[in-house]
Amino acid sequence: MKYVFGPVPSRRLGQSLGIDTIPLKTCNWNCIYCQLGRSVPLVNERREYVPSEDVIAEVEQTLAASPPGSIDWVTFVGSGEPTLHSGIGELIRQVRALTRLPVAVITNGALLYRPDVRDDLAAADAVLPTLDAGNPRLYRKINRPHPDVSFDRLVDGLGEFRSIYRGQMWVEVMLVRGLNDTEEALQEIAAALRAIRPDQVHINLPVRPPAEARVQPSDEAGIRRAQAIFGDIAQVVRPPTTGEQVTTGDDLAATALGIITRHPMQEKELFALLGNWSPCEVHNALDNLVAGGKAQVVDRYGARFWSAAGTHFSRENNQ
Repeated sequence: MKYVFGPVPSRRLGQSLGIDTIPLKTCNWNCIYCQLGRSVPLVNERREYVPSEDVIAEVEQTLAASPPGSIDWVTFVGSGEPTLHSGIGELIRQVRALTRLPVAVITNGALLYRPDVRDDLAAADAVLPTLDAGNPRLYRKINRPHPDVSFDRLVDGLGEFRSIYRGQMWVEVMLVRGLNDTEEALQEIAAALRAIRPDQVHINLPVRPPAEARVQPSDEAGIRRAQAIFGDIAQVVRPPTTGEQVTTGDDLAATALGIITRHPMQEKELFALLGNWSPCEVHNALDNLVAGGKAQVVDRYGARFWSAAGTHFSRENNQ
């Protein structure tokens, strides 16, 4: 499968069948915490990146092969920013015609200031955008956006979308220690959230390998501070602990590569997810992916993470 992967356990969406319509790290943000590494270069052009008919064919095939109850959500989550694909609106509508499963879109939200993007995402059951900062300076420091997607456009777009959207809007705040987990930074984010009025706020942490080695997740004090400031609509998103395994796919190497391309994983987490194969088989498949120039190991937080070879991570704390 080129465009569909999983289902894989999601920290917010249960067993999520992923749809990826964006080439690896095609994004208009260059977040310091991004699990897919650096955006080289930044891209802000909306166009047809993949053939929609091929995407839908893979969705139909996977849905037909999946046991009942094995998928909770169908999720558009790219190897970059999903809304850069100009055909995403039609794809959402086609997927909803194929299944009664709810459809989600995980996006940075930077293009929601555009009416065409708001129209595209309005067909989804849930939209999960990001707001990591409450002022332009911190926005540039954390998200490092393309010049055309300014902080004002981000906040205005989120507010405009909320005013017309009838589904669930869940805003993610990724807490980075010493940057946006201080009292002042959180109060500024909370002020923007009050204007946007999301249904939920998801407090998240960079537990997967961040693009920049210096990035650290907020500590428990920072998490509690964020919960108190954001109020009752806020919840902390914790890693899944239910031990789910991939249930579809006959090709181990292709399955592993499809997962780590979109969701780089700690080695022990990846082995658990691929538990339908023996540890020896998984080791051999990963070694072959490395030898073939398709996968790499990234060291973060004293652990080994598996990622696609095409991703760019800093190696030093001062980069």
